[in-house]
Amino acid sequence: MWYVIHASDRENSLAARKAARPAHLERLQALIEQGRLLVAGPMPNIDSGDPGPAGFSGSTIIAEFDTLQDAQQWAAADPYADAGVYEYVDVRPFIRALP
Repeated sequence: MWYVIHASDRENSLAARKAARPAHLERLQALIEQGRLLVAGPMPNIDSGDPGPAGFSGSTIIAEFDTLQDAQQWAAADPYADAGVYEYVDVRPFIRALP
């Protein structure tokens, strides 16, 4: 089943986000190689593809896991979570209807 992982960043977490980004992307790459990633990306604090020092408000990942618990465990082990980037992470089932 597909799951939406929606994470909200802590204030002033941009430096920690930048430091943990390579490890975060490596885990996402593994999902791509397994054919389990639908979409992933950050949410900028401003209306810009490169928010610079304004940073990000969080991230969204939609990926396939066997169970909700598997998705929650995967999200909890994310390098951004380990680095203290995230204030809150919500994981919910998702039904892909379109396209």
